Amino acid sequence: MEKESFAPRLHAILARDANTAIVFRRGPSKRVGLFRWNLKDNSFEEGQWLKGRIYERRSDLSPDGQYLIYFAMNGRWKSETGGSWTAISKPPWLKAISLFRKGDCWEGGGLFLDRRKFWLNDRYYSGKRAMRMSSEVELCTDFPLDQYYGSEDTGIYYPRLIRDGWNLLEWRSRVDNAHDITVFEKPLQRGWKLRKIAHAQVGPPEGRGCYWDEHILMNEKSGAEIAQPDWEWADARGSHVYFAQNGCIGTSQIKNMETFRSPSTLQDFSDFSFRAVAAPS
Repeated sequence: MEKESFAPRLHAILARDANTAIVFRRGPSKRVGLFRWNLKDNSFEEGQWLKGRIYERRSDLSPDGQYLIYFAMNGRWKSETGGSWTAISKPPWLKAISLFRKGDCWEGGGLFLDRRKFWLNDRYYSGKRAMRMSSEVELCTDFPLDQYYGSEDTGIYYPRLIRDGWNLLEWRSRVDNAHDITVFEKPLQRGWKLRKIAHAQVGPPEGRGCYWDEHILMNEKSGAEIAQPDWEWADARGSHVYFAQNGCIGTSQIKNMETFRSPSTLQDFSDFSFRAVAAPS
């Protein structure tokens, strides 16, 4: 088994109309596992793994949590998919019910417009790229956004955040020639807000990708501010904040206007590793 220098990197997407989510567990760098998360009882179901890279910020979950659209790359440029592809699957499985050849890492992935309709992030799309098309989902070719946020991760990730209740406060503020930040906030209960500082950076800190986030819990009414620099992903629902830190998914709940309850770990993903598992037929 390959030894990991860092804790596995985690990213999650909450289904906006259901008590379910998916977790991407990455580590080593070219091994990605998919897990289904039941938010009712905080149980986790291990699904399928990929020998390659899944661009989690270019991925999306349907409102009911039944379908996942994701962009993946394995670098086999002479293969049928061209070495990279966008797929729609039924999580926690990666087996494609719809599959679109890409052949490079420019754009890729997409967004769900409703339970069945999706938009493909590929301005040069033609029917020739479609390798498999399921009647369970419907492709919409019209650009669905009011603003263009870029061709890589930001082009899907930022619209997804805004759609799911985050307010865009600051767009692409320049730190230096190789580093931009974009700031989002999500309102919580009792005056609390979760601030997300999204970085796009060439030469990021060790253990981070070129797209990485940090978070702050803030309460304008009480003036409380709790920095969470180690949360690589965070989101909230009701009075609960969910986060990824040091290879674990955890949660904390609002206690009052001054503080949160002590956080608890829901799942430690450190001991999971690649398994060759076939999706159900």
